[in-house]
Amino acid sequence: MKRVIRKVAVLGSGIMGSRIACHFANIGVEVLLLDMVPKELSAEEQAKGLDLTNKNVRNRIVNSALESTLKANPSAVFTKKSANKINTGNFEDNMKDIASCDWVIEVVVERLDIKKLIYDQVEKFRTPGTLISSNTSGIPIHLMAEGRSDDFRDHFCGTHFFNPPRYLRLLEIIPGKETRSDVIDFLMHYGDKFLGKTTVLCKDTPAFIANRVGVYSIMALLHLVDKMDLTVEEVDKYTGPALGRPKSATFRTTDVVGLDTMINVASGLYNNLPDDKAHDLFGLPDYVKKMQENKWLGDKTKQGFYKKVKGADGKSEILALDLKTLEYKPQQKIKSSTLEATKLVENLRERMKVFANGTDKAGEFFRTSFFGLFEYVSDRIPEISDELYRIDDAMRAGFGWELGPFEVWDALGVKTTLDGMKKYSNPAIGQTGEAASWVHEMLAAGNESFYKIENGIKKYYDIPSKTYKTVPGSESFIILDNIRSTSTVWKNSGTTITDLGDGILNVEFHTKMNTIGGEVLQGLNKAIDLAEKDFRGLVVGNDGANFSAGANIGMIFMAAVEQDWDEINIAIRMFQNTMMRMRYSNIPVVAAPHNLTLGGGCELCLHADHVQANAETYMGLVEFGVGLIPGGGGSKEFALRLSDDFKEGQIEQAALRERFLTIGMAKVSTSGHEAAELGYLQKEKYSISMNRNRLIIDAKNKAIEMAELGYTQPVRRKDIRVLGKQGMGIVYVGANSMFAGNFISEHDKKISEKLGYVLCGGNLSQPGLVSEQYLLDLEREVFLSLCGEKKTLERIQSILTKGKPLRN
Repeated sequence: MKRVIRKVAVLGSGIMGSRIACHFANIGVEVLLLDMVPKELSAEEQAKGLDLTNKNVRNRIVNSALESTLKANPSAVFTKKSANKINTGNFEDNMKDIASCDWVIEVVVERLDIKKLIYDQVEKFRTPGTLISSNTSGIPIHLMAEGRSDDFRDHFCGTHFFNPPRYLRLLEIIPGKETRSDVIDFLMHYGDKFLGKTTVLCKDTPAFIANRVGVYSIMALLHLVDKMDLTVEEVDKYTGPALGRPKSATFRTTDVVGLDTMINVASGLYNNLPDDKAHDLFGLPDYVKKMQENKWLGDKTKQGFYKKVKGADGKSEILALDLKTLEYKPQQKIKSSTLEATKLVENLRERMKVFANGTDKAGEFFRTSFFGLFEYVSDRIPEISDELYRIDDAMRAGFGWELGPFEVWDALGVKTTLDGMKKYSNPAIGQTGEAASWVHEMLAAGNESFYKIENGIKKYYDIPSKTYKTVPGSESFIILDNIRSTSTVWKNSGTTITDLGDGILNVEFHTKMNTIGGEVLQGLNKAIDLAEKDFRGLVVGNDGANFSAGANIGMIFMAAVEQDWDEINIAIRMFQNTMMRMRYSNIPVVAAPHNLTLGGGCELCLHADHVQANAETYMGLVEFGVGLIPGGGGSKEFALRLSDDFKEGQIEQAALRERFLTIGMAKVSTSGHEAAELGYLQKEKYSISMNRNRLIIDAKNKAIEMAELGYTQPVRRKDIRVLGKQGMGIVYVGANSMFAGNFISEHDKKISEKLGYVLCGGNLSQPGLVSEQYLLDLEREVFLSLCGEKKTLERIQSILTKGKPLRN
């Protein structure tokens, strides 16, 4: 059957339920969010004279939960409008309304008896053939399906979202014994394409895949603390970004998630896995038991492995727990020759080798923790998965690891690692030092790695067939790392131009945080040259952590200190000219931004023919923060769009104010959708890719579409309406008012006036029409003048010396 999801019911509005509801609303699906009816009135309700029959009282629990979620930071919704898709109700009055829903998701408390009571009600009202799933994190699917109707069991599945659902990309799909194959296939595809998830098919085993392996890894570290005399600070330093893990690392993450949550999962594994040879590892160390008794559970109880306090001077300080004395102490700086060596290695796979060969405590820690993990994951096949790639997918998407355990093992060398596994095993927690037999069989057959790349396609070692097979779904993605070695057309120190096939090129950046300097501008111009000559379209995108954090502000600072105004003028002119080439080439240019897209990165998107943005795109012109205005065409482009947006009868000054404040307040979108609301993305000139993995191929397909529709080179604009002194007067009055009220500094007032000068087209006596080049010249003139300001240089220097991202 052709299945379409128009309306979803979410049963349970707690932390997960309300956030899952928000994520469906994010993609435009209508949501019915239900929860219990209160058993008694609150004090406020009593004061108002309400009773238990009042609708607001009956929906108090669900409405309060949703309201709390919508106030949370980071936001659960792409824009405030998304929440309009959610309707609330309660189990007693509104369960009947699930009859109109295409998918019912149960997200109530993790108790089988309560879930079964909910399913009794679902059976009464659910329309046969519609999907029914549970967000359980560990209750066996087969137990929940017991006693249900045939149609219920046919369409029932576990759908385990990770918290927060908008940001964590893992969605585990856990079928029951009788779940129809077409239901499984649909959920795998829908989760990937529409919800933006890495969908991982799991077996119905305790904690499924991600929590089984992730909690094993955490518990192994907790037990390793005593053995290696580790501190909280050391563990978090060793298991953070240097290792390709989130900045919150191990103990900070546990504080955020809640120590009690981790304990519950570990206890469940301890109780339900009596035959797991690592069974004892899931038992709690004494210091964790003591923390549990003290209710030191993390952020929810204001203290856990870390505690925030105020010193005598009133300043906040974050203390770390001494795991021996269980006293909080000031954090200690961690020094490690191995960590210092890893800073010189950009490639994560190569960095893993530096860790593995480290001769200090960090190296010893790496070998002890990872070698045990390798043994554990090899033993989990085929128990939790028949395919090894699913374990890596789950750990990357659910725990934020850049490399899954089998990928790390590959990086170190499967064969060379086996001897180390024996040396660093710990029998006390079930480690024998031996990899599973299938690993030895793989090596004996001459297969030396778990993965390999063939013709740009990633393949994994399939254990039953003893052959390499394509990772399912990977043919739907373009992973630049996989094709760079065979499809590179041109490169320099900052960029690589790759042939994506079908007449489309891609240019990617390789600078720190993908900042834009001379080498990147050279690469962009070269890409346009090549595309105009032999190809039919260009994509600007990358697989890095961020699209671009902006222009190389360090270069501008050095030139300004030397008062080399000619060099700055040439650099800014080159940036502007490159952006104009993006706009006015004879081939379609599609930008594919994701995550940070700031300053110059945003300006690049402003000049692309189309923007294929990831849903998680944080875009903004942030130059004001360093005492400058957008100088790469951003100010010009906002003046142009202000002109195009003007409608007969509209008050131009109001539109000017809105555009001015977007730049003047350095507004950054919290999503791709909000980037459109802020005016960075234009209607009909942008699309959203929910799944980050699909971004490059979606952008490529858009470039092909534009080329095949007969792309025509645009004509440079000479019809931009600006307000001149009429508009500048409004800007000046506003800036002076803000300065008089002590809301902005004198320097901010000056920048505001100069930005207004550009947006209004300079000192024109009356509104008129100007060209793009006229505005670009004004923009560059103002940018250069601000580079000479002492306050601007002080702001830039402050950012550079504090090690913040080099961006404008």
